[in-house]
Amino acid sequence: MSAISSSEISSLLTPVTAFLQCSTPDAWVDEATKEENLKILLTDHLICELKAAQSAMYLLRRYVADEKTSKILLGWLKPYEDFTYRHEGDWQSLNTKHLSKSVFNVSGLDTVKKDMLDKMVMLIKEELHHFYQVLEIMHRLGFEYKSVTSSRYANGLLRQVRTYEPEKLVDKLICGAYIEARSCERFAKLAPHVSDELGKFYMSLLRSEARHFEDYLTLAANISSTDITERVALFGEVEKQLIVSEDIEFRFHSGIPSAA
Repeated sequence: MSAISSSEISSLLTPVTAFLQCSTPDAWVDEATKEENLKILLTDHLICELKAAQSAMYLLRRYVADEKTSKILLGWLKPYEDFTYRHEGDWQSLNTKHLSKSVFNVSGLDTVKKDMLDKMVMLIKEELHHFYQVLEIMHRLGFEYKSVTSSRYANGLLRQVRTYEPEKLVDKLICGAYIEARSCERFAKLAPHVSDELGKFYMSLLRSEARHFEDYLTLAANISSTDITERVALFGEVEKQLIVSEDIEFRFHSGIPSAA
């Protein structure tokens, strides 16, 4: 795994931190880097990678795919969902080689939907590959996978989503942008405080995922008939409050630990 220079980190993080309305509090970093919390951190990170793929998959099934292709897409995720939620299957048999946008009929798609297809298929492949990489690290550390409850974070954002189209889609894309940006910011926050192997892994994730939030924002802006600045600011404030307020559970996207 190649090293990542400080100048590259700065280049990748500058747009991320400019987009977010706050940085991760030191109290969360302190909690995240406690040895007894490493398994929870990795487990929740693992589930977050799958949920990111699921969110992108929802967008493709809801707005791009026909019924036949939608069933194929569900098949892409099934082995990962079986392992994560039903504790079925062998994680070492998971792979993303069969994931391809060639299953879509692109002839009838407009420019925006084609752009969504390109961005979301790439995102799904990357998130599922990272899912597998987290499992590899957990395996090397001797951590048996056991599911954990979700944090309040994503639901806290999604509660603000409007219920009518295309505004609903625009809001979901903005939520996706914040989730991706916060993940990248936390990879960078964690990297100096964990093992060399894990630190290099987090930096590799920063490199590969740093553009995701911009992809989501570009799609939102292209779909919306009005300027999205106010909606971005609204979700930014909601996201900030979820990060800086007290949280009773420690998770990858949780707020300040209540003990702090």
